Amino acid sequence: MNPSLRLTEDYISRRLKETYQPGVFASNDGNVEMFPGEQLKCAAVLLPLAWWEDEWHLVFTRRTETVETHKGQVSFPGGGCDEDESIPEQTALREAEEEIGLKPGDVHLLGRLNEVVTITRYRVTPVAGVMPWPYPVSPERAEVERVFTIPLLWLADSDHWNEASVTPVRNMPPFRMITYNQYDGETLWGVSAKITHNFLAVLGVLDKKGKTDLQHE
Repeated sequence: MNPSLRLTEDYISRRLKETYQPGVFASNDGNVEMFPGEQLKCAAVLLPLAWWEDEWHLVFTRRTETVETHKGQVSFPGGGCDEDESIPEQTALREAEEEIGLKPGDVHLLGRLNEVVTITRYRVTPVAGVMPWPYPVSPERAEVERVFTIPLLWLADSDHWNEASVTPVRNMPPFRMITYNQYDGETLWGVSAKITHNFLAVLGVLDKKGKTDLQHE
């Protein structure tokens, strides 16, 4: 059996609901200690899952070199919360529509991951959902250079990523940063890689010993 078939939508949704803790930061986000007591800015990202060629993929974007922040980086659709948005799903879906033309009605939401903190002082809530693929994306050309997918189990394989200690800003404590090998010419790293690892860990498929563990209920 294709191991991806064991990761049903019901299983993914159940694992997200079992592990999500409102207001609790992900244990491996690395940056919480940098900003003790600060009021962090609200943000959310969408983790778009797509079933394609008999396996699950995550859908990513590569930002343009002209966008204001995170130039040229691989990321999930997402951004800062608007004042009238009360839940992260609103932000994630709005940003996905603005950035890649993904209609909210075409997304089946599955649940949230625990929040992560970025070195740019954002408190980010990742929201996972299933979208059709292939999909007629329409990237916002000022922000998004490319939309592409990476197989979920490729991302789970420890042969494809490395982790190292980095100090991004002087006088800030070092933290662990994940960097993936190139896939289809793209390099996933930083907070998007961290969120990806958090998601894979929740699903029980993150490989840290050379083999993916897919033996779940």
